[in-house]
Amino acid sequence: MTPRSHRSFVSYIDRSREYYAAQGYERPYEWAAHDDAPFAHLTGPLAESRVGLVTTAYFPPGREPAGVPPTGPKEPYVAPIDRASECVHTQDLFWAKDETHTGDLDTYLPVHRLEEALAAGRIGSISPRFYGVPTRYSHRRTSTEDAPRLAEWMHADGVEAALLVPL
Repeated sequence: MTPRSHRSFVSYIDRSREYYAAQGYERPYEWAAHDDAPFAHLTGPLAESRVGLVTTAYFPPGREPAGVPPTGPKEPYVAPIDRASECVHTQDLFWAKDETHTGDLDTYLPVHRLEEALAAGRIGSISPRFYGVPTRYSHRRTSTEDAPRLAEWMHADGVEAALLVPL
């Protein structure tokens, strides 16, 4: 491997701090740390587990699938997984648009990759719904409002393992 004089990846920590500093925030952005997060080991093999997908993409108002209440980009939502490609939106969100794109659904909601894993017997089943969580930049709201709501939805759907795919 050739030594490099600089990073060859996008440093989201640095980018976030620079962005907020440029907006006039005096205190540097602090990334959340949750040492007591309620993660748990699977109770059985992944090949027998139901897997759910969580994304930060969202439905723009007016493009929600039938049965999905309008929430806008700053509220959690749950929607049928078979309708994801028709409605999920990313362009108004902040991400490294010079370094990557979201022209491929599987880059931020890997439905097809999960279907391949299911067909190969690597996972037991796929949740019939997927879950969207906003990027509100509020540690408190994420911890006290969004995460419990997503956990409730996933529990209702029998999800045993979640794949979190942030944009």
